[in-house]
Amino acid sequence: MIDGTSRSTPATGAPPQPQPSSGMNACTALPKPHPRPEGKDSYTISEVVAFTGLTAHTLRWYERIGLMPHVDRSHTGQRRFSNRDLDWLVFVGKLRLTGMPVADMVRYAELLREGESTFEARQELLESTRRDVITRIAELHDTLAVLDHKIEFYAGARQAPERHRA
Repeated sequence: MIDGTSRSTPATGAPPQPQPSSGMNACTALPKPHPRPEGKDSYTISEVVAFTGLTAHTLRWYERIGLMPHVDRSHTGQRRFSNRDLDWLVFVGKLRLTGMPVADMVRYAELLREGESTFEARQELLESTRRDVITRIAELHDTLAVLDHKIEFYAGARQAPERHRA
């Protein structure tokens, strides 16, 4: 019971499970178009900041911790990002939204660099994260039900005095 409100779960008692969508999902949908075509895709850090919404500090940190070790450099030592880097940053953003710890993201990047022999380990890491996401979604559904109940309570309480005025 929270604040005088009891929480309920679905009739089955099991948390709701996300179902595959019948349409396209974020992994199969067409990606956001790159600002430049392949072969002409050399972006400065400020351009990547503008495109991704990340800070330059975050991009440098990702590189320093091994989350983006493949960033090219110009002849003057300035970072030059590619479309592949932009795609990787989109994926990292999705991993961040899942709540995956940074250490696990770095581990995933390391496994990716090691090649095809790490498919199973990468899959296990993503499946573990997926289970965590499903648990979090169930918690959020429960939280939403509590909020909906409280909103209905306050809406009803506000209308109740109006009924007695007539």
